[in-house]
Amino acid sequence: MILTHELGTSLSLSSAGSELPLWKYVYGGKPKPFFHPLTTPAGHCLTIFEPSDHVWQRGLWFAPKFINGQNFWEEKEHPFASQVTTSPLNVTHEGPAIRVESKLAWVGGDNVTLMDEARTFVHTPVDQDSYTIDFTFALSPRVDVEFNRTPFNGKWGGYGGMAFRGNRNWLKTQLLFDDGTYVDRPIPKPSKWCDLTGLIDGGRSQYAGIAILDHPGNVRYPTPWYGGTGPNHYFNAAMFFHEPLNWPAGKLFELKYRVLVHDQAWDADRLNAAWTAWEK
Repeated sequence: MILTHELGTSLSLSSAGSELPLWKYVYGGKPKPFFHPLTTPAGHCLTIFEPSDHVWQRGLWFAPKFINGQNFWEEKEHPFASQVTTSPLNVTHEGPAIRVESKLAWVGGDNVTLMDEARTFVHTPVDQDSYTIDFTFALSPRVDVEFNRTPFNGKWGGYGGMAFRGNRNWLKTQLLFDDGTYVDRPIPKPSKWCDLTGLIDGGRSQYAGIAILDHPGNVRYPTPWYGGTGPNHYFNAAMFFHEPLNWPAGKLFELKYRVLVHDQAWDADRLNAAWTAWEK
């Protein structure tokens, strides 16, 4: 594997001769960091970049929508808020795993920093068909903060937090949950994890998917999930869906998620086993 760091811009992991990197973490040049492309071990790209209907959605990202009324999600009107990486990435190797640490400032549209963050993600190969990326978002508010969302209006709303938007060439996608049910449009559905899998280009009967696992130590675990299948396949660990969350200044607010990227379709038993192994 080849790790490439464009200082101040991005970090990517690639296989020799591969057309696309396994993943690329972009932390400079846009209002918030994101992963795109995000591909499976077989080389299937799962993510989309700035779709025309929601140009602020880029692959895999983390952002509550509103913090003290500042919009960290949409980038429609200036001034909007941003997540600014404030120091060089610290990259270390732990056996086959790659650990990346960074520092961020959550800056409102008024140019006032509301929170500081220590962000960590760890890439670990699982087998020939899958790998994981473990995230820790350690947020330290400088002031009392309210995490909020646009309330659900019967059609949309409630979103914000850990989110994923999929490639439009991904067909027949399904959202799967820990009780074994498939839901095309969860509004919302609580679960220990959510998986999006579908038929993807690159050959006959090529299936691939991505699951986000919610950690039992997270606030409001198990999280409610919001999303949808079809050409705009998207899902989000929407912990603020039902109501805002207030958090005091100086108190650490920490969230942990595991992202599991896999080839083929995984069933609920396999995903529940993966969640249990992680939780232990």
